[in-house]
Amino acid sequence: MALSIFFEFNQMPKTVSPMSGNNLQTFSVSSSAFEDQGNIPSEFTCDGQNVSLPLSIANVPKDTKTLSLIMTDPDTSKGNFTHWTAWNIPYTKTEFAKGEQFDFPQGKTSFGISGYRGPCPPSGTHRYFIEIYALDTQLDLTEESSVADLQNAMTGHIISESSLMGKYSRN
Repeated sequence: MALSIFFEFNQMPKTVSPMSGNNLQTFSVSSSAFEDQGNIPSEFTCDGQNVSLPLSIANVPKDTKTLSLIMTDPDTSKGNFTHWTAWNIPYTKTEFAKGEQFDFPQGKTSFGISGYRGPCPPSGTHRYFIEIYALDTQLDLTEESSVADLQNAMTGHIISESSLMGKYSRN
């Protein structure tokens, strides 16, 4: 069930471009640490300090109540591996500093703990997707919640979403 929900979410558009006057504005997520589809520096991985990535969110849609975050690695032999989930992020929170400690809920990762755990592929180059969701509600979840719980709770509440993809390979 969780796998089908993940694919349903990933088939949705990654950005929404509302018109604001004559300017085209796109809901987006970026990082000062790497370019979209670029290499994630080792300091954000198990080979470095394993601190969370700096993120910037731009052009949050106007009816957004909260934001949610999901970071996954789809390139594992067992399917999607969750590295980070968070929800009920205030819609005004558009900057995350490197290694920032979150004061909003974070769910269980595939490591069995909550909070950020960076890339740590056993071999080869893996892709890591950081998805930000603009939601029309606050979610009622506990910090024991899995990525599937988060995806189920977001169903019907997503205004827009944006993603950033980074790659990492261990030497």
